Amino acid sequence: MINTSDLRKGITIELDGTLYSVIEYQHIKMGRGSAQVRLKLRDIRGGHTIEKTFQAGEKFSRARLDRHPMQFLYEDSGLYYFMNTETYDQTPLTKEQVGDALLYLKENETCDLLTYGDDPIEIELPTTVELRVTQTDPGFKGDTTSGATKSATLETGLTVQVPLFIDEGNVLKVDTRSGQYVERVST
Repeated sequence: MINTSDLRKGITIELDGTLYSVIEYQHIKMGRGSAQVRLKLRDIRGGHTIEKTFQAGEKFSRARLDRHPMQFLYEDSGLYYFMNTETYDQTPLTKEQVGDALLYLKENETCDLLTYGDDPIEIELPTTVELRVTQTDPGFKGDTTSGATKSATLETGLTVQVPLFIDEGNVLKVDTRSGQYVERVST
């Protein structure tokens, strides 16, 4: 069991037989009343989000998710195949199960597959990934105003805002949590 004071972003709890991931956590103290906790939760299997308010001190059943290191192999007919790097077992996942992780995954990249029992739940990516720029407008000499950016399309189809000195073919480090450019790795 987990108490409301132990909740934070990213924790998975079970409510009424449904698995939810905490997206936002807000502790609210009203004047004379008791404190409340407002949670924004994402249904892991369904994908939709809900907001619920609980009294401070309530207890929840914490879902135990198992983490398996996986390597993304390939996509075939709408299924995305991952291989467990320890047992070499292959697991096919649908586009809905993979979700936004597709924007950061290249073939042969590693990530973690979170499972609940034997059911695959979601893909957890590393904090940053390296992706090659496939299309961007050229930066012009003299365009050096502070913080000037342009859009760049990366090899997975992800579009990010980058500094003007980034050219096609550059490899960039991108934050998978925010989808933002971190730094240029190579030219």
